Amino acid sequence: MRNEVLTFNTNCPECNAPASTNMKLVQIPHFKEVIIMATNCDDCGHRTNEVKSGGATEELGTKITLHLTDLSDMSRDLLKSETCSILIPELEFELGMAAVGGKFTTLEGLLKDIKDLIVSKNPFTCGDSSTSDRTEKLKLFGQKIDKIMAGDMDVHIVLDDPAGNSYLQNVYAPDPDPEMTTEKYTRTFEQNEDLGLNDMKTEGYQE
Repeated sequence: MRNEVLTFNTNCPECNAPASTNMKLVQIPHFKEVIIMATNCDDCGHRTNEVKSGGATEELGTKITLHLTDLSDMSRDLLKSETCSILIPELEFELGMAAVGGKFTTLEGLLKDIKDLIVSKNPFTCGDSSTSDRTEKLKLFGQKIDKIMAGDMDVHIVLDDPAGNSYLQNVYAPDPDPEMTTEKYTRTFEQNEDLGLNDMKTEGYQE
C-alpha cells in the first residue's frame, strides 16, 4: 500500500457536494508511517488535508519544544496528530487537541492555520458578537503570528502530544538539534481518559 494512492468517493464537508478523497501511506524520515487523506471539492473549492497515525498510541507522551531562531525554521516539516496541543508561551497561547485535526504541513503552514482559525474564522470578529476590544485583541494576535512567520519575533513553539504521534523535523538529523528538545513523559490519568485508554482493559486477556 505504501506509495500507492487510493481514491474513494465522499461528500464535501463544506457544501456536501460529491467529492473525492485521496489516501496515501507515507513514511516520515526518522519517525513513522502515517496516513495522509486529502479531499478536494470541485463545486466550492474546499480543500482538506488530514493525517491519521499509521500506528497505535505510543507508550509515552511526547513534548517537542523548538526555539525559533531563523526564518528557515518556517520550512520545517511538521506532523500534528489529532491528539496534539500547540503552545506559544510568549503569546500565552494554547490550542487544544480538538481545535485542529491531524495535519502534515510545515511550521509556517501550521501558523497560517492558527491565524486563520483564531482571527479569520472566529465568529467573535464579525456580526453581533464582535466588540471593538475583542476584535482589536484578535487583530493584534494575528499581527504577532505574522511577525513570527517573518522571523521578527523570538518565540518557542511547543507540540504536546500525549499519544506520542506528533513530529517536528530535526534539520540536523541524525545529530541533535541545538534549538529543539524532545521530552518523553508518562501520561496522567486524565490524559489517558481523553485518549480513551482507561476503558481499554487488557487484564485477563490470553493470547
